[in-house]
Amino acid sequence: MKKKRLSAYLDANVMNALADYAAKRDVSLSLIAEAAIASFLSPDAAERKEAAITRRLDQLDRRIQRVERDIGIATETIALFVRFWLASTPALPESVQAEARAKGLQRYDGFVAALGRRLSKGPKLRQEIAEDVPAAPSDDDDSASGPPSAR
Repeated sequence: MKKKRLSAYLDANVMNALADYAAKRDVSLSLIAEAAIASFLSPDAAERKEAAITRRLDQLDRRIQRVERDIGIATETIALFVRFWLASTPALPESVQAEARAKGLQRYDGFVAALGRRLSKGPKLRQEIAEDVPAAPSDDDDSASGPPSAR
């Protein structure tokens, strides 16, 4: 089959990239340009694009599922802690509230420091929780009776 000549104007960056690619592969510029144009005009080009988009969407879907799981773990952890704390912590008399507030701020600073250390190098809570843990039939009643060791 006889080939026909085509003259095309390319941006300098595109031309440099084409020349570099041809030199690395030790093939002519024409061969690479012809293959690129054939690929672009090929009927399966749309299918390849669709497959690439589908793979990317699948990756995004898995990431979103992990984020949803992590948010669910965080929400349940906070809710369980707050419920337990409210059920087990008595109100303080007025005379010791200022001292307790100061101690609370000190303990909070320690908590934030420990959290920072754990987030920077320690295992994450979500990594310690198995994804396939079956739900207990009485999950709602667990926090009212105290921590597992107290039951």
